Amino acid sequence: MTDTDAELLPRLRAAAEQLDPPPSDLAERVIAAIAMADISREYALLTLIDNAEAAVRGSDGETTTLQFSDGSASILLHVSHTERGRRRVDGWVDAGAVEVHLTQDDRTLTTTPDDQGRFAFEDVAPGLCRVRLVVGGDQKDLLTPHFEV
Repeated sequence: MTDTDAELLPRLRAAAEQLDPPPSDLAERVIAAIAMADISREYALLTLIDNAEAAVRGSDGETTTLQFSDGSASILLHVSHTERGRRRVDGWVDAGAVEVHLTQDDRTLTTTPDDQGRFAFEDVAPGLCRVRLVVGGDQKDLLTPHFEV
């Protein structure tokens, strides 16, 4: 940068601030926009599809079906009780998922969906968990909020 540039830049800045000042709430709007753009990575929306009593893979037959979506990817989970009091989580994804992680406290189960987007976790302990869908390309990962299995 030359001496002439050093003299010119403050004058340009003053002219821009006088003729086209930034909105007074620009910083707050930028922070809000960044937070909203990143929220799909943090949380997907939950839709409780079904909470039915049906005899599926379990002694008491309770099943729950949940759907999560962030607008670009969706995941459908079917949670059923097993005879041993554990849970089986069957899932389907509509995005090009590379991996699916189910996390409970410090334990993480990982699997890879098949070509149709189907995957399953067997022998899951009852309790709170969350699922992270790792997708390829430019698409963001989908992270569900915590839910009960």
